Amino acid sequence: MVSKVHKRTAMYRNLQLLRSITYSTSQRKTSVILEATQYIRDLKRKLEELNLLAVATAQKIVDYDPMPKLKVEAKDEGFVIKVLSERSCKGLLVFILESFEKLGLEVLQARVSCVDNFCLEAVGNKQESNEDTRPLNAQLIEQVVSKAIRNWREVTQD
Repeated sequence: MVSKVHKRTAMYRNLQLLRSITYSTSQRKTSVILEATQYIRDLKRKLEELNLLAVATAQKIVDYDPMPKLKVEAKDEGFVIKVLSERSCKGLLVFILESFEKLGLEVLQARVSCVDNFCLEAVGNKQESNEDTRPLNAQLIEQVVSKAIRNWREVTQD
């Protein structure tokens, strides 16, 4: 007799636990079990989606094109140049700064990170000099900096 009571109590506790895990409000055992089954199916589906995402991410890292992204915007105070890469790019900053120098672009403000990834955000303006009279525009800056990035890539791939 005591054994039946223990089994029933254990069954009741397990049913309550199942209700709390699946957020079920059903009172019937069958309904709680059916909801738990559906909950498990949903968890399996989510796990499969996450596994697919992890595989896709791993493949993207392997197939990653190391070419940094470049964006140049004209602003009132000059030009904002943004260069982003998902990996560290040793030596790229030197190539970019040399391209700024060729353009006669004076860096007014800059923020650079080269640890886990490469991120450069610089604000620059045309230096006042008598030598170079060509006007600067965002397209010209983008062309010259893109060429510097390509040169860097050729040097580092050898």
